Amino acid sequence: MAKLNQIIAVEKGVKSKTQADLTASQRRLDKPVLLAGISRTYQPKDEEGEQLPPESTRVQVKAEDILRETATTLTRLFDVTATKDWTNCEARADIEVEGRTLLRDVPVSYLLFLEKQLTDVATLIRRLPTLDAAESWSLDPSTDCWKTEAVRTVRTKKVPRNHVKAEATEKHPAQVEVYYEDIPVGYWTTVKFSGALPARRVNEVLDRVEKLQQAVKYAREEANGVDVTDQRVGEVVFGYLFG
Repeated sequence: MAKLNQIIAVEKGVKSKTQADLTASQRRLDKPVLLAGISRTYQPKDEEGEQLPPESTRVQVKAEDILRETATTLTRLFDVTATKDWTNCEARADIEVEGRTLLRDVPVSYLLFLEKQLTDVATLIRRLPTLDAAESWSLDPSTDCWKTEAVRTVRTKKVPRNHVKAEATEKHPAQVEVYYEDIPVGYWTTVKFSGALPARRVNEVLDRVEKLQQAVKYAREEANGVDVTDQRVGEVVFGYLFG
């Protein structure tokens, strides 16, 4: 008895062959000359007239044959797809992570949905910003953000000072050089806040996502291993359509 995963593998090839066969049939129908035939015989007016050989062209394509071939081609596709879809209704598996069953009897279609969504979730997690490792952070309940310890820094102001390089004399004025001195005038107290996450937290979440991704893939493979019951719907459909 075939498995669901075998039917899924076969379906792609059947679809490709069906498309190719239908395209070939359509091309034959697009050439009216292939559907036309003729038979001509010649008879002179009298016995002494010129004798000409008969002419004939056979019909190469019959529309009824195209219908029959189309039914045969599509019947295989209809049967394979029906077998897959009927079985998909029954194909289910549990999602288990580290010995814990998260979800039971999940349909294979939903497992495929989960795989795609978890890929998007993992992409988002990898883009999460992390806290600057050079700082020491703690969670502040009042803001629900991470914050650093308060750091006190001095605020200074540049004050000009005079430096006498040479005293004044009777002949020359004093030589004075102006320079600036930083004088403390106050203090800044700084606390940094951040909405980022500790790298440990990001790595923990990403690890859980990856474990769940593996569990979903395993469940899908298990669900796709269910035995299938061949469905025969194509003959019924085309028996009605072309019968």
